[in-house]
Amino acid sequence: MHFIDEFARRAKHYLAQANSDPVYPKASSINDIKKFDAPLQENTIDSLEVLALLDDIGSPATVKTTGGRYYGFVNGGCLPAAMAAKLMATVWDQNAALTIMSPIASKLEDIAGKWMLEIFGLPPDCGFGFVTGDTMANFTALAAARHHLLKNEGWDVEANGLFNSPEVTVIVGEEVHVSVLKALSMLGFGRDRVVRIPVDKEGRIIADKIPEIKGRAIICVQAGNVNTGSFDPVAEICNKAGSNNVWVHVDGAFGLWAAASPQKKYLAQGFELADSWATDAHKWLNVPYDSGVVFVRKKEALFAAMSATAAYLPTNALREPFNYVPEMSRSARGIPVWAALKSLGTKGLAEMIENNCVYALQFAKALTAAGYIILNEVALNQVLVSFGNASITNQVIKNVQEEGVCWCGGTIWQGCTAMRISVSSWITSEADVQRSLESIIKHAKNILHD
Repeated sequence: MHFIDEFARRAKHYLAQANSDPVYPKASSINDIKKFDAPLQENTIDSLEVLALLDDIGSPATVKTTGGRYYGFVNGGCLPAAMAAKLMATVWDQNAALTIMSPIASKLEDIAGKWMLEIFGLPPDCGFGFVTGDTMANFTALAAARHHLLKNEGWDVEANGLFNSPEVTVIVGEEVHVSVLKALSMLGFGRDRVVRIPVDKEGRIIADKIPEIKGRAIICVQAGNVNTGSFDPVAEICNKAGSNNVWVHVDGAFGLWAAASPQKKYLAQGFELADSWATDAHKWLNVPYDSGVVFVRKKEALFAAMSATAAYLPTNALREPFNYVPEMSRSARGIPVWAALKSLGTKGLAEMIENNCVYALQFAKALTAAGYIILNEVALNQVLVSFGNASITNQVIKNVQEEGVCWCGGTIWQGCTAMRISVSSWITSEADVQRSLESIIKHAKNILHD
């Protein structure tokens, strides 16, 4: 078992350096990974040698998302309890498809799912499943929606497919996330045939612009716009839908976690009225990748859309995990989620969410005081800042990224180029924020004074 000891030594060293090393790898480190380009050798190599290759060459080329100054792509860090649970689940080598394959994986998945239903304020009898991420959570929920709406018309889509099936209208906002469009395309609804509804300056759907709905329809709404953090007026939209032939789906990759915070839960008010919800645990719950969760009000629709039967598969009264997700054999994703929630508790979870929101507001206030333009209402953990025109803003982003003190990405928001700061990690501290601000403001001033 010496390889476990060596792994532990190397892992401890990596984690100890994660918050002091440059957030983004140096060009030389990225160039070094070319050393992996080699034909597969004939002879077996010792596991310690393989581990050394990964660490010596691979570790310097990683992005330090485990540190406190990565603010890109709404990536969370990794809570210690969740990391340890992921490692333990790997040691256990559990297949989480069936209870008989892993009683512990099935049990902890069931508990974690019920805990999240309570945290989000969703109906306790919802169906749920653990998937790879928000894209597959959207896919799974929308498959359940497709089943339900077409079943109402006497059409069995799982048996007969979409050929000659009744039409389903899909309605989205102009700021719909690409993960929803990808899910819709995989389900046969298409990316381009959706009805797009205008949004306001924060990216929220303007409910009055939704046309009168005739026939079957799916309305996709957002809890947390990926740029502004804004929430669609879901209660108004659900009331407008008001029909068993209209299914409202919530894409809540990170924003749904606002419901865990007494200070921010007002943002998620009304979202419990929807029919399905998708979220990521590897974003704001800070568990390892890949970890998404889907919730569906009509459990039977989720089961019908995802379940499979075969002579060798058991049939019993238990909740068999594979019947609620696209995959059959899969990793035990529920275990790190259970560990993260168990370690934090409701109070710790709320504090993590609220701290990130406080730090986002600190970014916004300091950058405003320095003379730069904040483009969004900073109600959650997202900050959009412009340093002038597109060329200047892009140069600031480039210089900040190259220095490596922190990492912020770029975006275009309603025609304006901006730096996007996403504060999503449990380990981010006020010191991290101040150090990051110093770097950002320094580069902005240098460019503007050139």
